[in-house]
Amino acid sequence: QVQLVESGGGLVQAGGSLRLSCAASGSIFSINVMGWYRQAPGKDRELVAAITSGGSPIYADSVKGRFTISRDNAKNTVSLQMNSLKPEDTAVYYCNVGQRGSNYWGQGTQVTVSS
Repeated sequence: QVQLVESGGGLVQAGGSLRLSCAASGSIFSINVMGWYRQAPGKDRELVAAITSGGSPIYADSVKGRFTISRDNAKNTVSLQMNSLKPEDTAVYYCNVGQRGSNYWGQGTQVTVSS
């Protein structure tokens, strides 16, 4: 099993910044993709950004140019730098890690952007 612990959520005004971090621990062998998803009230969970073990990132169109994902393979951590935040970015953000065909989720961290 892999355990994920997220940190860094909170309340920020529109235009502000937040940084989310996620640390993986437990039975770690070879983590493939690490990523962040979010789920707003009444909406489906959606991919925000993901990054491969080789460092190639992908982003949802809605966050391109504002969010940056990074990972530290030695520490098994993934971070999401969120700039120019908008009220529509308000959601619970979940860390996700893929390893050997299994997906693991963090408990979620709330991000609230006020207008």
